[in-house]
Amino acid sequence: MNIKFLSQAPVYQGDAPSLTFAAVADGEQVQCTISAEALEDHFGAASWREEDLQLAFECHRSSIEGAAEHLLNRIGGTSVVLRSGFFRFREARGRNPSSAA
Repeated sequence: MNIKFLSQAPVYQGDAPSLTFAAVADGEQVQCTISAEALEDHFGAASWREEDLQLAFECHRSSIEGAAEHLLNRIGGTSVVLRSGFFRFREARGRNPSSAA
């Protein structure tokens, strides 16, 4: 599967605190989301405020996109949600968030 991530800033979702970012999987745009909890627990976000989530995302963008790419490949290129449990599980299996791909 050919996956590319758009370089634009992620969009804050206040109703379910998270950031949404876009990818193109085999020519189709798909939505990827990372929860505020995952950004705080695994990528050092100081709080769930938009500014703190955006900073954590930008500081760890390649790791987060790598994790999203892993899931997109596993589920066939549909929208994905990265939650804290996903990263906790990967860490327990010996992978840290910076090597999430």
